[in-house]
Amino acid sequence: MTITPDTMTPDTVTPDTTALLTLDGVGKSFGSVRALDGVHLAVQPRSVHCILGENGAGKSTLCNAIYGTVSPDAGRMTLAGADYRPQGPVEALRAGVAMVHQHFSLIPTMTVGDNLLLGGDGFRPARRELAGDLDRIADTYGLSVDAKSTVRDLSVGARQRVEIVKALLRNPRLILLDEPTAVLDPAEIDALMATCAALTDDGKSVVLITHKLAEVARAADEATVLRGGTVVGGGRLADVSLSTLTELMLGDAPPVTAERAPRRDTPTNAPICLQVNGITVKGADGRTALSDVDLTVRAGEIVGIAGVEGNGQSELTAVLSGASTPDAGTVSVDGEDLTDTSPARRTRAGVAVIPEDRHAEGMVAALSIAENIAMPRLANYRRWGLLDRRRMRVDAADAITAYGVRAPGPDTTMGELSGGNQQKVVLARELATDRLRVVVAAQPTRGLDVGAVAFVLDRLRDAADAGAAVLVTSSEIDELIAVCDRVTVAYRGGLRGSVDTGDPRAAQTIGRLLTGVGE
Repeated sequence: MTITPDTMTPDTVTPDTTALLTLDGVGKSFGSVRALDGVHLAVQPRSVHCILGENGAGKSTLCNAIYGTVSPDAGRMTLAGADYRPQGPVEALRAGVAMVHQHFSLIPTMTVGDNLLLGGDGFRPARRELAGDLDRIADTYGLSVDAKSTVRDLSVGARQRVEIVKALLRNPRLILLDEPTAVLDPAEIDALMATCAALTDDGKSVVLITHKLAEVARAADEATVLRGGTVVGGGRLADVSLSTLTELMLGDAPPVTAERAPRRDTPTNAPICLQVNGITVKGADGRTALSDVDLTVRAGEIVGIAGVEGNGQSELTAVLSGASTPDAGTVSVDGEDLTDTSPARRTRAGVAVIPEDRHAEGMVAALSIAENIAMPRLANYRRWGLLDRRRMRVDAADAITAYGVRAPGPDTTMGELSGGNQQKVVLARELATDRLRVVVAAQPTRGLDVGAVAFVLDRLRDAADAGAAVLVTSSEIDELIAVCDRVTVAYRGGLRGSVDTGDPRAAQTIGRLLTGVGE
């Protein structure tokens, strides 16, 4: 049966006694913001239940309520037929409910093994048994990790795998996955889909939050759509189409896709804004992460770098942003050598950077939206030696409106926002860089809903149309083809090929390069 707003109201919902987890009229407010409003939900045993919705729809709040991170102020929950109201994650874990958060909770300076041995619920696997447990999880669920690696040396995708493995060590009966595929490469996503199937085969249930409808089609038995904190529809995937789910997510908004805009005329003789010559980077383990990389991006051009996680694109972004210094090579903007300069100097040179891990590198969660937006340009807000906070709030309010950020106002802290809205704030701040010359956008649509992806791509197009050189790294080939003039591929520390996205076979060519075939 397909659930619609008309068929799912507090008066008509009957408790599902066969469900593993039920929510009946669950609500939660944060100040004047109603994050959840009368949510009804039933998660069946041995099933994958997807939660869909735009950024700020209440998806993460819903999972946090189930996990005990936040306490609902209305409604009732049951787990296996018994009242369930965890007063914190410890109680949820003891009840057999585990959660993999959208933002990592690992300690970067510790090894993977030591992180896995930590347990706030009193659960602490014996060190001598850990290796066996990890082998079992790898064999059963297709997720392998290196217990001896230090977390800070891992790629974003590898850290996510550690988070999932940590949850599975507790052998939960219900596992909540909050945007788990946002940081995974295609092969890792395939493995996670297989993991979800293996979990249900073992009798467990999975609640999966994702923006990617293709993953819903592959993994889900049922789906529920939230909009504005309210359930607006859903049902069994056998009874509801993906197009219907998309319509429910967007409401009355016109459908938005990442379809390619009319091809822009970028002269091949336009001046080079960004030039990279012979960049070489060695990792902490002595391995070469980047080897003699050359790259140019001209004014008004959008160049994409496609690649599976761990092929050097993260290290290249770090070099371009000034977060790390290469072992060899140079980085120039408009002919000026910026190789050994600080991130602040690069900002003054007109370089904007959208980092791949917004939570760790792109924001300060405890500061307000206004403070985060003003941070790189505090000198612009000084007045008589003090910060002009009124002007900061005005500029932030304009950015909130222009970028569709769902927040009560500019004084809202970044930590209160959903991941997608945090990304919009980072984007608004970086694209407001004075005398913008270069935009380095690493995974700019990661964690964004279907309606926001095209908005971000349009803003990158606008930056290029205004004369900036735009470099985009992404694992989403369709999005790169939609927004870029040409695409190169990161493979084993180098860049391979230069694919004209106007070529009808561009996707196939990029795919071959990703697997090491072709040139």
